[in-house]
Amino acid sequence: MNKKGFIFDLDGVIVDTAKYHFLAWKKLANSLGIDFTEVENEQLKGVSRVRSLEKILSWGNKTISEDKFMELMSAKNTDYLSHISKMDEDEILPDVPKILNLLKDKEQPISLGSASKNARTILERVNLKKHFDAIVDGNDVSKAKPDPEVFLIAAKLLNVKPEHCIVFEDSVAGVEAANAANMVSIGIGSEDVLGHAKYIFKDFTEISNEFINSLIEN
Repeated sequence: MNKKGFIFDLDGVIVDTAKYHFLAWKKLANSLGIDFTEVENEQLKGVSRVRSLEKILSWGNKTISEDKFMELMSAKNTDYLSHISKMDEDEILPDVPKILNLLKDKEQPISLGSASKNARTILERVNLKKHFDAIVDGNDVSKAKPDPEVFLIAAKLLNVKPEHCIVFEDSVAGVEAANAANMVSIGIGSEDVLGHAKYIFKDFTEISNEFINSLIEN
């Protein structure tokens, strides 16, 4: 049987933790007197915490001390963690378990490839950690997407060549990282946004068993 490596991003692919990032960033921005809407939030997707706070401060034309900067980053993370501590299996996006189980049945290695430093906690909260042969998250990488580092580490841990890996991503930076790693990129979301992905699906409900089988066989 062919062995491929299947790599999943976390936020927006397996679970929708983006809404919790939004609530936490909004609370922080508003505390500084800066307006924060879904429009600004879109610009922070796949962006590191440091860079996100820098962007928010620039939108509000604010400068703060290094100490205050660190304090705000910590407060944002605490706020976000309070939301994810309440997560359960209801938070898993539609048909994700179906695809994970199919890959397990086909004995295909599976990894997480996420920028989130809380990825392991979230997978445990939603009871999916057991599906993954490897987990690469924000604690394991020094370069953020669109740099392909996160996916290349995942491929190495799965012992699969990059060109035999398939990546599921919901962000532009993530699709670019997968393409840069010479992997098959599958966009989960809108075609308007993820046009550079090799394949695009609205969500996992649109992905058939036949499609997964074709990825394994080719």
